[in-house]
Amino acid sequence: MSDTAPNSEPAHELRADGSDPVEELPPQTLPLDAWHRAKGGRMVPFAGYTMPVQYEGIMAEHLWTRDSAGLFDVSHMGQLLIHGPDATAALESLLPGDLKILKPAKMRYSLLLDEQGGILDDLMVTRLGSEQPFGEVEGDDAFYMVVNGATKYDDIGHLREHLADEITLNHLDDRALLALQGPKAVDALDRILPGVAALTFMTAGTFDWNGHALWVSRSGYTGEDGYEISLPEDAATAFADAISAEPEVKPIGLGARDSLRLEAGLPLYGHDLGPDTTPVAADLGFALSKRRREEGGFPGAERILAERAAGPETKRIGLIIEGRQPVREGAEVIDADDKVVGRVTSGGFAPSISAPIAMAYCPPALAEAGTVLLRQRGKVHAARVVPMPFVPHRYVR
Repeated sequence: MSDTAPNSEPAHELRADGSDPVEELPPQTLPLDAWHRAKGGRMVPFAGYTMPVQYEGIMAEHLWTRDSAGLFDVSHMGQLLIHGPDATAALESLLPGDLKILKPAKMRYSLLLDEQGGILDDLMVTRLGSEQPFGEVEGDDAFYMVVNGATKYDDIGHLREHLADEITLNHLDDRALLALQGPKAVDALDRILPGVAALTFMTAGTFDWNGHALWVSRSGYTGEDGYEISLPEDAATAFADAISAEPEVKPIGLGARDSLRLEAGLPLYGHDLGPDTTPVAADLGFALSKRRREEGGFPGAERILAERAAGPETKRIGLIIEGRQPVREGAEVIDADDKVVGRVTSGGFAPSISAPIAMAYCPPALAEAGTVLLRQRGKVHAARVVPMPFVPHRYVR
C-alpha cells in the first residue's frame, strides 16, 4: 500500500515499446471522503480510491476494534445484483460453492475461478428472498455479491462474458458499504437498527433507517463479531454520524483492517491469493462444497480435485517470527541448503499477541517440520509454523 498522497493531475508513463504513454487516472473518492477528512483520516490511494489508512494510529485502532467496535468504510468493494432464469446454475458454473442449498438471506464465502483453477477473486454471495432493498429482480432466483474493490471491474467483465444473456448483472454503484466490527458492535448497532442482534453469522436482512432501506449482514473480515451495512450513498454520511456517535464506536482505517485480518488468518486478494493460486494451495478447501467436489462442473475442477486428492505442491501457512522484527511480503522462504522454496505473502506485527506474524507459501513437507527460515534483505529470520487463525475468531453463530 502506498503512503503517498494522490496526485491532483493524471500521471503518465512511457510504454516499454516506446508507444504513446499510458494515462493513469487519479484515485476516485468515496461517498464518505469529506467525512473521513473531517474525522482526521490520513488519506492514501488504495484500490483505485482515496481511502483513510488511519485516524489515531494503527495500533490504537486495532486494539479498539478487538475490545469495542470499529467502523470501516469499505465502499470501494463491488456490490453486484445477479438475477434471472436459473441464476443458481449460472453462478455455479463459475463458483465452486453449493448455491442450490443456500437459503434466502444466507451468505457464503466463495471464489471466482479461471479455467485452470486459479483464483480470480474471493467474494461473498448471498441468496436474496422476497425482502431485499436492491430493486426489482426477474423471478425468485437472485443473489447479492460483494467482490474486492481492486478487481471489481475485471470481475464484472468476467461475469458478463460467461453468464448467459438472460442473466442480469447490476453493479450497485449508488450504494455505500460500511463494516462495524468488534465485540460491542451488536450493542451499538442494535440501538440504531433494532433487531440486528437477532442475526447470526453469515445471515442478512433488510432494515429501515430514516426511510432508507439498508441491507445488513452479520459478517466481516476481521475475525470479530460484526456487521456489514449496504446503504444508499446519499444516506452514508448521516448514518456514519449516527453510528459513530455511539460510545463504543470509533472510525478505523485500512492499516488496522489489514492487521486485524492478518491476525484472523484471512487471506487478502492480490497478496495471499491470485490467479497463480488454487483453493487447495490457499487452504480454502471449505469453499469447495461437498456436492461440487463430487460432481465437478466448475472452472478448473479437474486440476483442483486432483490436487486435493494428491496434496498441493505448495500451501499457505501461518508463522510466528522469532524476535520483534516483522517480516514483510516478498521475503523468501529458504531450506537448509539456502535454496528459495517459497515466499511470504503477508506479514506484520500482531498487536493482539505482541509478536510479528506472517503468512507464506512453501512445500508442505517443509511446513510440517515445524520451523522455517525466512530471508529478508539478506537477513535470515527463524519462524515457527502455527495453526491459523493467530487470534481466535469470535463469530456469533
